[in-house]
Amino acid sequence: MKNYILILLTSIFLFSCTGNDKFIVKDSIGSLNKVMVVAKISDWTGDVGKEIRNSFSELLVGLPQPEPILTLSQVAPSGFSSMMKANRNLLIISEAENEGFSVKHNLYAQPQTIVYVQGKDDETIIKLLQYHKKDIKKIFIDADIKLTQTVFEKDKLAESQFKTIKNLGISLTIPTTFKLVDDTGEFLWLRQHLLSGIAKTGSNNILVYSIPLEDETKVSENIVTIRDSIGEKYIPGSSEGMHMITEEAFTPYTFDATIDGKKAYETRGKWEVKNDFMAGPFINYSVIDKKNNRVIVFEGFTYAPSVNKRAFVFELEAIAKSMKIK
Repeated sequence: MKNYILILLTSIFLFSCTGNDKFIVKDSIGSLNKVMVVAKISDWTGDVGKEIRNSFSELLVGLPQPEPILTLSQVAPSGFSSMMKANRNLLIISEAENEGFSVKHNLYAQPQTIVYVQGKDDETIIKLLQYHKKDIKKIFIDADIKLTQTVFEKDKLAESQFKTIKNLGISLTIPTTFKLVDDTGEFLWLRQHLLSGIAKTGSNNILVYSIPLEDETKVSENIVTIRDSIGEKYIPGSSEGMHMITEEAFTPYTFDATIDGKKAYETRGKWEVKNDFMAGPFINYSVIDKKNNRVIVFEGFTYAPSVNKRAFVFELEAIAKSMKIK
């Protein structure tokens, strides 16, 4: 009996350590905004791969350098090893008689998001990709937003120290790497110095304030005017007459959004310092708070010359979407 139990336990142990991912869920790997595509080489180099790249590699608006919303890489099913299965974001393309689109989480690693697209032929798969492309992008981006917020939650600033946040009655998950620049009770400015690589001379910045809600139908069209007035009042340049403005040569893009269940507008564009050479991308969320007859504004802007900025703006987006209005 003892020998039988020993053999049984040994078999279970060996079985659980031979790559059976249902028994051992490892930590996932992979950079933010990166998706591993599992597809046959013929699919990846053919029309299916072309559709995937067209759908998910479009450029993120508002950045000085061209950077895709999602970075894609590919592995063939035959090379989809245990190590590859640990990737955090997976898009798995396969042929099957029953076409379908589905999502699973934490199957091979955690946290992990897997999107499955299957069809009987290339035409069916392409139609499914086209139909679900907005959903697929949102699924992966939302998962990375949640992961980023989880990381920030572990070492976040105490909100009680900021007069503006207390007066506005909101909460935000902001990492302790951000330091105070200005806090008037009506306007908050926090700055994070970028410490790695050539970007160490740069910074990520957060602005928080509110304006009265006078006409809800005109909130979106007034975003640039409001941010320019805030820049002139609170964000000076190095010399007199210099202050932050919306870059005049680039029209920002504004999209519908939702923050804490409330209607909001997301605006992406470029900022610059009037009469100076400083510039960079910004992301602005104008949240309509009908209950308190106001618009709460969260803006993040980045100064990181000579480096890609998608990752920095993405962190600001994650902080903005952590907002709760009490």
